Amino acid sequence: MNGAQALLKVLVEAGIEICFANPGTSEMHLVLAIGKTDTIRPILCLFEGVATGAADGYGRMADRPAITLMHMGPGFSNGMANLHNAKKAHVPIVNIVGDHATYHQKYNSPLTSDVPAHANICSGWVHVSKSADDLAASGATAIQEAIKGSGKIATLIAPANHAWEEVSEVAPPQSIAPIETVLPASVEEIVKVLTNGRPSALILGGRALREEALEVAGRIADATGARLLCETFPARLQRGAGRVRVARIPYFVEKGVEFLQSYDQFILVDAQVPVAFFAYPGKPGLLIPEGSEVKTLASAGSCALTALKSLAEKLNAAPEPRGRQARIELALPTGALTSLAIGKSLNILLPEQAILSDEGVTCALDIFNCTESAGPHDWLALTGGSIGQGLPLSLGAAVACPHRKVVALQADGSAMYTVQALWTMAREKTDVTVVLLNNRSYAILNIEMARVGAGQPNDKTLSMLNLSPPSIDWVHIAQGMGVRATRARTADEFHLQFAEAMKSKGPCLIEAVIQNPGNF
Repeated sequence: MNGAQALLKVLVEAGIEICFANPGTSEMHLVLAIGKTDTIRPILCLFEGVATGAADGYGRMADRPAITLMHMGPGFSNGMANLHNAKKAHVPIVNIVGDHATYHQKYNSPLTSDVPAHANICSGWVHVSKSADDLAASGATAIQEAIKGSGKIATLIAPANHAWEEVSEVAPPQSIAPIETVLPASVEEIVKVLTNGRPSALILGGRALREEALEVAGRIADATGARLLCETFPARLQRGAGRVRVARIPYFVEKGVEFLQSYDQFILVDAQVPVAFFAYPGKPGLLIPEGSEVKTLASAGSCALTALKSLAEKLNAAPEPRGRQARIELALPTGALTSLAIGKSLNILLPEQAILSDEGVTCALDIFNCTESAGPHDWLALTGGSIGQGLPLSLGAAVACPHRKVVALQADGSAMYTVQALWTMAREKTDVTVVLLNNRSYAILNIEMARVGAGQPNDKTLSMLNLSPPSIDWVHIAQGMGVRATRARTADEFHLQFAEAMKSKGPCLIEAVIQNPGNF
């Protein structure tokens, strides 16, 4: 047994089922080993950013890691933007990155680079194997590291000769189980804060936004009068009819400051203190009021559900929360195709337990608000702000949950970053409906141009923000990658096309030609 085969044996025994791959020459022995397993499903991605984004979507929905297989430093670098998003979302991922054979690195051939330096930027754990035996043993360690706390990114670098050299002994099966870390603050201290009569808010993020945790948070809110808030870009928010409602903190600085100004105390539950996405001249970086008190009940490395249950018990909270979202079906949209009309269609037509991947950018808020009272569903947001996440994220979510409908709310500009994901959707027959929100512009940048006070843009400036001419033909792009596609120019057309997409299986794309930039 060589190192590659021994590594795959360890991964299989640990329960790894999916490999999102974009391999090269140094990974060929690993490719062969994956091909000989009966358990791990290899999924070819035509760009490393698709592989890492798909691993992110898979990890968010499966709560266990997929592996990625990438080619040396440059290949890993191609995947770094979506690893940045995954890191911010605290998603478990195991990257396996091939490198030159140890004895070949001294020649400084064209692809030689400092792979650990690349990997350390976005990884919580990095290791270069020392031998064929160590390669296999390190696979088990990588998985254990990835599932610590809420999850993190573990990267194992495999010199090519460690993959083809024989192991001296076969590693025994590894017992791999999540390790829950201790809570960062005493629950008694939080009880005192929430019962002192001052206006308070619980800011929920990460796994505190799952249905069971929200149930407990709702009980705490009922017992104390605290308001439940949601971080602006949640990794996975379980929302919709029958679930406990949370208020999402606005994106823009002014709105965020106004939204939070009435609270004196904030309890963080798997979330961080709300901050402005960027710095703006003359505007604050922190959104919470100056002098307000902040306490942490659960960090990203601890179990939010356990912490919330402990707090609810100390507060003698009622066994059921009062504030559940009612099912409210909105009016059938007609006329111009706007983000609001699209949101209404989703409210009416979205099947229960759907998964929405949100990279809608300027169109996203209207759709988010309209779907709040839709059937129960999961909302996956752009956690790290690095665009090009939406299509790969929806691909990975569909692989993790093949029996659930996935809807990718996808802005046109950011879709071009990882458009190759459409090909993998078609090849894998994933049940993803892409709603391509085409406003022919990087509309968010037009908004930000005005907000940063940079001055009045001229035609040359605006040419760097607009996506026409030429106009991108998304129907033909999708069809060229094997995805069926239609185009909607009115609300009526979109409603009919989306209804058909919800009734059918397999990947499809609806190019929604938007008539306004949306209520971002």
